[in-house]
Amino acid sequence: MKRLIFFISVLAISVSASAQGIFGGKVTGNFQMDVQASKEDTVIGAAKVNEKMLMNAFGNILYTNGDFSAGMRFEAYLNPILGFDPQYKGAGVPYRFASYKKDFLEVTLGNYYEQFGNGLIFRSYEERNLGLDNAMDGIRVVARPLEGITIKGIVGKQRKYWEKVWESDDFGLIRGADAEISLNSLIKGFNDSKARLSFGGSFISIYQKADPRFITAKDGSLYKMTLPENIGAGAARMLFSYEQWSLNAEYARKGQDPNAVNGYIFKPGDAIFVSAGYSAKGLGINLSAKRIDNMSFKSRRDETGNMLNVNYLPALTRQHAYSLFAMYPYSTQVNGEMGVQADVMYKFKKNSILGGKYGTELKLNYSRSMSIDKTPVVQIANGSFEGTDGYTSTYLSMGDELYFEEYNLEIGKKVTKELKLNLMYSYQTFNPIAFGHSGEEFVYANIFALDATKKLAKNSLRAELQLLLTEQNYGDWAKGSWVQGTLEYNIAGKWFIAATDQWNYGNKYEEKVHYYNFAAGYNQGTNRISISYGKQRNGIICIGGVCREVPASNGLFATITSSF
Repeated sequence: MKRLIFFISVLAISVSASAQGIFGGKVTGNFQMDVQASKEDTVIGAAKVNEKMLMNAFGNILYTNGDFSAGMRFEAYLNPILGFDPQYKGAGVPYRFASYKKDFLEVTLGNYYEQFGNGLIFRSYEERNLGLDNAMDGIRVVARPLEGITIKGIVGKQRKYWEKVWESDDFGLIRGADAEISLNSLIKGFNDSKARLSFGGSFISIYQKADPRFITAKDGSLYKMTLPENIGAGAARMLFSYEQWSLNAEYARKGQDPNAVNGYIFKPGDAIFVSAGYSAKGLGINLSAKRIDNMSFKSRRDETGNMLNVNYLPALTRQHAYSLFAMYPYSTQVNGEMGVQADVMYKFKKNSILGGKYGTELKLNYSRSMSIDKTPVVQIANGSFEGTDGYTSTYLSMGDELYFEEYNLEIGKKVTKELKLNLMYSYQTFNPIAFGHSGEEFVYANIFALDATKKLAKNSLRAELQLLLTEQNYGDWAKGSWVQGTLEYNIAGKWFIAATDQWNYGNKYEEKVHYYNFAAGYNQGTNRISISYGKQRNGIICIGGVCREVPASNGLFATITSSF
């Protein structure tokens, strides 16, 4: 409670001081609070919640004065809303920092977020909707000794809920460096060239004290496995562009890292990511490919789940905004996968046959993720590859297992000044083994959406219809075909009211349920209040290939956001 009173006092002082600044500087910040009240509903599987109200809240305060900045974030999970890990329960200030710049040097003390290249060996970031925060706590130094050269150095440990990571040897110490050279900025006379080229390299080392691990060999004897205490990973990358063309490529390699995710094998890991694009007026094309092999990289070897990830391995699949299109999201397979994705965007010109009076936007997307080729090595223990390299793999050779595939088409059309339509179709093939559910049948789904927005003077009306057709069932939350309808009315850009209904009409084995939801909200300036009431099916939320499960709920949900 003392922490909460302190935070409210600091927030009030900051708001009052932000108008004229304080000590010659400026104070800014933002606030969000999510409140949930859910009741038991045996039909949809919503469990009884003992608390009458659950709450997640946070507030950021940032002070800047020239080259100096400092900030803090207060968080309160009292208690965490459904779907967030119970270990978040509590309140405090898990994020605070001070940073200054002097000549070519920038130093940050405390917490920070950072990313090296595409993140294949290091990315510290927050994704609040997933309940994910692996903020670093330590020191970061950024040096720019010459124009076109940037060198970064980091030392610290990662956040895990409210645990005191500096008081335990179980949390690895992360040390790393990254360097990037822009030839266009470094070499005189190359500044105005249409060709842009930069190179970068990174290295990360994790130290975690290790005790010997014993496994039972096939002959019944005990085998002592000595775990490495220092795990290293390196990466090299390049960025190239010429007029409308671009190329982004990075290769990463990780040393021996036996851990809970890979089954304590000693095989080194590697990853490669390549993205090429072309952009011109009315046309955009992007092709991406990746290969991942044994690249789970955590700062604690016994950790599983989403916490303490040192690196980030993106999923090459489209991130959908329509809920039925995201019914079967894809999760990156860190122990081995190959993926490709192609995006094409074309805008038909106004007053053309296909463009009509206002033009037409066409988007095409294709993505596919497969297993990699694996040949198991000889086992030491019964039913386990612990202590061995696990398997061998022929590079760039695909395995036989399909994880996910999608064909996607989207058409955006402005019919009149007041009416805009958006149509989308997707055909998805989903393998439940991607979520660890081996043995379940593949899901094949045809998904459609029609979205229409009509302007009415200062107001607008939006109607949305989605349809998912499939003969398969998956888990407790995706059984058979679904239909969803939404109506949303916006009043002068300030008020809105909405009603949504999802119906699993294709459920052949259990009760068909209407998941209705009613919502209303108000916006003014940087403040927003929204409230909704209804049923939420349990399912999976994925962002960038990282996922969490959301349990079923039936009740009230409210959100307040503000910034100053």
